[in-house]
Amino acid sequence: MLTIQFIPYNQIAYLDSGEKIRRLLREVKLNKIILMQGRLNPGEETNLIQQTMEMIDETFKGIEICTVYPESNDALGKLRTFFLGSREGVTVIGPASVVKEIKRNPNKIELLTSESKEGRPIKKSKGKKR
Repeated sequence: MLTIQFIPYNQIAYLDSGEKIRRLLREVKLNKIILMQGRLNPGEETNLIQQTMEMIDETFKGIEICTVYPESNDALGKLRTFFLGSREGVTVIGPASVVKEIKRNPNKIELLTSESKEGRPIKKSKGKKR
């Protein structure tokens, strides 16, 4: 089963960078695809990737991440982002074992997932019976 969890901006805005990253990784490690309103700042995204690389093992293969947001070229938009945070845009974060690829166009995200091994019938071996 594929689980997508939406995280609105107001649930993470008050968290410091470390808490925000721990929360996101906790959900992703549960094989959930996170659809987060807004975006991480460049430092947070770098820390997320660093912490992910340290956690990789047989059960956790890493993450895929992509952000789509409108470019704000006007001074008012940049000022609003500076004071209110990065509410605009959408960030998708998913476990690499579930998310095969994320394709990003300027205004949309295409998320390609791997087939889940759960729920498939178990193939019986065709060996000799004893």
